[in-house]
Amino acid sequence: MLATEIRTPSAPIAAPPPEPSFAWKQIMEAVEPFLGAVARRLAAQTEEFEPQIAAYARYALTVQGKQLRPILVSLAGETAGKLNDSHVTLAVIIEMVHLATLVHDDVIDEAKLRRGRPTLAATWGNEISVLLGDCLFAHALKLAAGFPTPEICRAVASATNTVCAGEILQTRSRGDFEITREHYFKILGMKTAELFALSCELGGFLGQANPARREALRQYGMALGTAYQVYDDCLDLFGSEATAGKTLGADLAKGKMTLPILIVRDQAKPSEQNQLRQWVQKWDPSHFPDVLALIQKYDALAESQAIIEQQLTAARQALAILPVSDGRAGLNGLTHFLAEQTNALGVIE
Repeated sequence: MLATEIRTPSAPIAAPPPEPSFAWKQIMEAVEPFLGAVARRLAAQTEEFEPQIAAYARYALTVQGKQLRPILVSLAGETAGKLNDSHVTLAVIIEMVHLATLVHDDVIDEAKLRRGRPTLAATWGNEISVLLGDCLFAHALKLAAGFPTPEICRAVASATNTVCAGEILQTRSRGDFEITREHYFKILGMKTAELFALSCELGGFLGQANPARREALRQYGMALGTAYQVYDDCLDLFGSEATAGKTLGADLAKGKMTLPILIVRDQAKPSEQNQLRQWVQKWDPSHFPDVLALIQKYDALAESQAIIEQQLTAARQALAILPVSDGRAGLNGLTHFLAEQTNALGVIE
């Protein structure tokens, strides 16, 4: 198929730019006071660093994204009771671990921009960025050690190890055309879903949820985190650059085998597989329309959307044993918001 003949997958129709979901606005309004407290506490952490490096820490800690992990701490905590100051500290710890991984990711990926501004590495170089990321990890663990129970520090340390191990596995898998779906989902669970699960599980723990409910919250976080990362991988192919916040095809440029590419690889004819292998292992942006043509031919977007919905269904089912509360409603609302975003993939705006 010629590039000029390519249509966006799933026969999209023209649509105006979407407004924020009502459910998302409701969730954000409910958690806004908590997020404000987290932002203030996070900013205050820069004073704990040596004065000579405080500017680096401040730069790294003020990269505001969707704040999904603090949101999960808040909502999970509310499923078990009232929020308290320890939930704010926990959210700061987990967000600091997450931001540390982003600092290191930008070094590995040689990224110049992160959310519309120069990365720490692009501004101060790789050496400072690697060491600053290490400092953020260490500081997060120091905060975790301040809890009266060792369970928080133990869980944060274990999750941090899992996330870093997942990043190593992903880096080792770049350009590996034979990577299995099982390995792909293992990486997703380690590098992304683990912190979602930690946020939910410990949010419930600090609210004194019983073990069964804490496990349900963890399972919810794993399923939601997996769905979110698959969605993010699809966004790199089917989204807009404004929505994705980066040039489309960035994962292909890094040799990452994401779910839509795996679907095509497993269904394509041998000649198409060989061509796809060459594109992935020797990427050039000019190949992007041809990759999209193969994705459309094998309906990889629809299959990816179905798999995301399976994960979201699992997340909703995990909430079933939790008592009715605003927190449970918010967690459920997050799954429906992500479903809306997933269904919008491939729609021409």
